[in-house]
Amino acid sequence: MTAALLHTSATALRILALSAMMIAPVGALAWSNAGGLGIEKQGTGLVLFITLQRQSMS
Repeated sequence: MTAALLHTSATALRILALSAMMIAPVGALAWSNAGGLGIEKQGTGLVLFITLQRQSMS
């Protein structure tokens, strides 16, 4: 019974470690991109924003 429990816990730990290694880069990327508030209006984004605003007013 102890050997089976040890084997099961080792397998679960390996699955957890592999999942963490695969998800951690995605989480770090999402965390770094979440800092901006809203859409930055610079360059082409600013032109598009102004164009859409003018069209909605007419």
